[in-house]
Amino acid sequence: MQKVNLRQKFGLFSEQWSPKIVGELNGQQVKLVKFEGPFTWHHHEQEDELFYVVKGSFVMELRSGNIELAEGDFLIVPRGVEHRPNASEEVWVMLFEPAGTVNTGNISDGFTKTDLQQL
Repeated sequence: MQKVNLRQKFGLFSEQWSPKIVGELNGQQVKLVKFEGPFTWHHHEQEDELFYVVKGSFVMELRSGNIELAEGDFLIVPRGVEHRPNASEEVWVMLFEPAGTVNTGNISDGFTKTDLQQL
């Protein structure tokens, strides 16, 4: 067992839209990601995703309307719901999702990351 300091882990990388694995529990992975700007519209057939804002803010765009998230907020996006994170400035987000979840879900494009680094 080792404690994890989020600020220290976020300090280890600068690339955006490239999730890093920082923990695993019960078939779930804890991932850290930095991003700015709009992502790809996508959904996940089998996985729910939890987005927790560590630093900054962003808008989770949904076909049914947008949800603004600020530092300390989290949002669970249920499987099958099309969504697109979008940040006007860099944001730091912690994700909880089943191991093996591909960041772009049902879409494969330039944002897709399948071989994630473990920090």
